[in-house]
Amino acid sequence: MKRRQILATVATALLVAPLAVQAQGFPNKPVKVIVPFAPGGTTDIIARIMGEKIGPALGQTLIVENKAGGGGIIGAHEMVKSAPDGYTLGMATVSTTAANPAINPKTPYNPLTDFAPIINIAATPNVIAVHPSFPARDYKTFVEVLKKNPGRYSYASSGTGGIGHLQMELYKNLAGVFIAHIPYRGAGPALNDTVAGQVPVIFDNMPSALPFIKDGRLIPIVVAAPDRLAALPNVPTFKEVGLEPVNRMAYYGFLAPKGTPREVIDKVSAATRKTLEDPSVRKRIEDTGSVIVANTPEQFAAQIKAEFEVYKKVVEAQKLKLD
Repeated sequence: MKRRQILATVATALLVAPLAVQAQGFPNKPVKVIVPFAPGGTTDIIARIMGEKIGPALGQTLIVENKAGGGGIIGAHEMVKSAPDGYTLGMATVSTTAANPAINPKTPYNPLTDFAPIINIAATPNVIAVHPSFPARDYKTFVEVLKKNPGRYSYASSGTGGIGHLQMELYKNLAGVFIAHIPYRGAGPALNDTVAGQVPVIFDNMPSALPFIKDGRLIPIVVAAPDRLAALPNVPTFKEVGLEPVNRMAYYGFLAPKGTPREVIDKVSAATRKTLEDPSVRKRIEDTGSVIVANTPEQFAAQIKAEFEVYKKVVEAQKLKLD
């Protein structure tokens, strides 16, 4: 038994040593960040802002690659399977690290053990919005329409098991309404069809939905945020309408595969924080309706754990299942 333990220790050391050496020179080539959704959604927006600006602080180009499907699972799984050397990172979302794993027993990774959290870049409110053709302009009328017409209307989300799906299903259970779910391969395609009138309702993140709201192509109904938003002062929060459990914000940050050297984690974290000190970068992110977070790897790990546990309880309490 002792001989086996010694051999296992030696084998581990042989695997770790090369990573430690590589970490000292990190990064000496471009770094890829996987966005687990299609272009156009909030995750993609924030990733591309960072990709454009983080180069000087990181010392290398950050290449954004979209890998959509499975409500974010496909892209997140690809990142998990990548070499833990820092050259393949992933964008963390509530969908990929909490909501989807909480509702989908077939998720091919454990959000609490298979990721190395780096930094939560920003948090953002979520919003239920409708196409202008929908017969409601405020929350009270919205509920009345849905209750009078169960099953007549549908809503778009970024994908099955994503935060938009899970939050809307929670909302349906608590509000006593029924509206059919139409999943997409990301918020971008979901938004496009909602704005085009193909789907009348969407549950989306504020950054990707806000431009359409400002243009009058979507009508905001209710938001998931601690307080009313300055950009939408007349729109109530879920807490105000008596549905506080739905009142949760989303997060967007960087993750690496488990086993990534701490030196690499710290370099990416420091480069991200430095980039977020740039007033122009902060303004671009804050203009989307997001709030800069820029926390530590330990704090981000604690956030992910807390969010996952919340959604596990939601799934169990509401008996939610995949479509």
